[in-house]
Amino acid sequence: MNFTFSNDKPIYIQLIDIFKMNIISGLLSEGTKLDSVRDLAIAAKVNPNTMQKALSQLENIGLVRTERTSGRFITNDKEKIILMRKEIAIKEIEDFLRKMQSLGFKTAEIIQMIEEDKN
Repeated sequence: MNFTFSNDKPIYIQLIDIFKMNIISGLLSEGTKLDSVRDLAIAAKVNPNTMQKALSQLENIGLVRTERTSGRFITNDKEKIILMRKEIAIKEIEDFLRKMQSLGFKTAEIIQMIEEDKN
């Protein structure tokens, strides 16, 4: 897993985003066992408390589950992953459209540019 951070938001939020992208892209498959908090923290070069906070948030939203004596795993809920993927895609499209509109493009022009690019 590639851990690259910026200064624009807290590290634990960036960790959540990295895990989300790795899960929805299939890099981390359903049911995959995650390394320990300590090992993940070392790999990401972050404090274990920061990694723990990110993993707890991922558990709260249902992308990660904990099995008492076995560790943490990526959810087996394919529908949840598909829904998350769609939500992220919609947000990216909305951000893209806002940026294009701020450049003065109308929706029809944006669609035309995308259609032309496909050919």
